[in-house]
Amino acid sequence: MPEGSSVVHIIQGCVKADRECQKTFYKMYYGFSMAICMRYCNAKDDAMEVVNDGFMKIYRELHNFKPAYENYETSLKGWMRSIMVNTAIDHFRKNNKNHFLVEIKDDHLETIDIQETSLNKLSYKEIMEIVQRLSPAYRTVFNLYVIEGYKHEEIAEQLNIAVGTSKSNLAKAKMNIQKMLKETEQSFYEQRAV
Repeated sequence: MPEGSSVVHIIQGCVKADRECQKTFYKMYYGFSMAICMRYCNAKDDAMEVVNDGFMKIYRELHNFKPAYENYETSLKGWMRSIMVNTAIDHFRKNNKNHFLVEIKDDHLETIDIQETSLNKLSYKEIMEIVQRLSPAYRTVFNLYVIEGYKHEEIAEQLNIAVGTSKSNLAKAKMNIQKMLKETEQSFYEQRAV
């Protein structure tokens, strides 16, 4: 069977509203989608809500999906990722009104470099747990800028905030992450000393 042909068959079934194909598709991409949504949500229940809303949008739009790359599944995941991120942003906007900081002028922002030594000791899961501990506003801007690669202008437009607010939230997120990394590093050394 050619690469992606079973996925194509399942997608064709989803377009025809075949329940078994939709169930199979959901199971195939649930973990992928949940990993994206957990970066934006406070709790697993919120992330599940975003995932389910995202899948509803995906099912409605699958008939419009056109692969952008040779690899069908890579194209599909990129397309789905965009939908999940946008759904998470919509969820954030709906549930976190007025949680952003006041805009800070650029000359007051100081970029914080996270110590590479601290990051080298942490697993992906531990890093994501630290990011998860950020406030919703900081976490959302951090994820959009650092992980998704959005520019501050795009983030400001997506979240209906000022560009300076996006920049200040990113700076505060980095400061909080640095503080948490120091605490984690200190805890690590204290445990080894015992």
